[in-house]
Amino acid sequence: MSNSSSSISISNVQLQHITHLTNYNSQIQTHTNPLAFNPFFRTFPGFFLTSSDIVLRHNVLDLSGTFPSPNPPLAYHRAGPRNQILFDPATVRASIVTCGGLCPGMNTVIRELVVGLWELYGVREIFGIKAGYRGFYSYDPVRLNPKMVDDWHKRGGTVLETSRGGFDLKKIVDAIQNHGFNQLYIIGGDGTMRGAVEIFEELKQRKLYISVVGIPKTVDNDVGIIDRSFGFQTAVEMAQQAINAAHVEAESAVNGIGLVKLMGRSTGHIALHATLSSRDVDCCLIPEIDFYLEGKGGLFEFLEDRLKEMGHAVLVVAEGAGQDIIPRTESQKTEKDESGNPVFLDVGGWLKSELKNWWSRDHPNELFTIKYIDPTYMIRAVPPNATDNSYCTLLAHSAIHGVMAGYTGFVCGPINGNYAYIPVDEIAKAKNKVDTRDHKWSWVRSVSNQPDFIRS
Repeated sequence: MSNSSSSISISNVQLQHITHLTNYNSQIQTHTNPLAFNPFFRTFPGFFLTSSDIVLRHNVLDLSGTFPSPNPPLAYHRAGPRNQILFDPATVRASIVTCGGLCPGMNTVIRELVVGLWELYGVREIFGIKAGYRGFYSYDPVRLNPKMVDDWHKRGGTVLETSRGGFDLKKIVDAIQNHGFNQLYIIGGDGTMRGAVEIFEELKQRKLYISVVGIPKTVDNDVGIIDRSFGFQTAVEMAQQAINAAHVEAESAVNGIGLVKLMGRSTGHIALHATLSSRDVDCCLIPEIDFYLEGKGGLFEFLEDRLKEMGHAVLVVAEGAGQDIIPRTESQKTEKDESGNPVFLDVGGWLKSELKNWWSRDHPNELFTIKYIDPTYMIRAVPPNATDNSYCTLLAHSAIHGVMAGYTGFVCGPINGNYAYIPVDEIAKAKNKVDTRDHKWSWVRSVSNQPDFIRS
């Protein structure tokens, strides 16, 4: 592999380059993968993957040429065990850190990293970093073993604790060196992955024999390239419970409206999928679609017609929707959180107030009830469901196999159902927006009959 380019082309396929530790340290000794001698594995031809095993980025192409397709098609290295590894398990000191907000499955990923390293590869030096990135230089590492993490997959949150901010590159990398860590597993969202890119680049600059892998975490499912992020399916399942409650409240009242605010700062995937799954939602508002309240084709007109027809309505709004039309003070316009993200105003509370004002103004003598439900912290703090638990295990094992094989500066995740290794800088920049021109959004419009909010 060449380290001078971000991608290489093989047989008309553009294979995205993943840095290997041998790219800047050619003296590293290789070892036979211990899985070849593991009595619980029956290795077979094809069990160990090679550099020719790839995963295509796009598996749906338009042969008519109406819509342009990538040429040559993008591809990534397939995730899985390699016959030769670059780490002697006896010398591995692995560290695991969780950053950012909570998400169902964080503890499962930690557990499976510990159990996988211990049972698959015989690693005995495994450490947890407390409280996010700042934990590298602020707290002592916590030694982990399979017995300690045995039931962590049944818990919500992260036992290692997490935080936002605290990213001091020099302090972090110095601490990694001082602790003698040579494997770093980073679990977090897009901001965390941007930090992982900086750590990877600094380690590479120092030519250190340390492998870095990112495991993308975002309950909003806003990480690009991969099929989905862990915890997302659990979040949709929990969101449906909130929608069901809002529906019951709305239909039990005269002119009742159930208003549910769901997670989704920059993307509306949870709101969209929960809407499609529940079938009780009359209008779904997401960040990718601008909406307005007053006038022809506005939200108020739609809800008034819906209340006349059905007597009740359910409205779902993603937290990032409508931020451009909510009044802000001068200080609120520039306010940032610890991760550097703009602070969002409460679209749910604002919308509830606007709906009340609208009804009391236009229908002062008629009954009106609005029930506002915000299940945000319930959704992100619960344990993962069965699907997400299995997914977290596969993510953890994919990460371990890649790191043991000597890859670094990568992220693991499913692409079209196949697990792959993706350069971490690609993941840090890629976004997964709801495509409002695809069939899925058309499906939302068809089941809700909501307006398109295009002013005539």
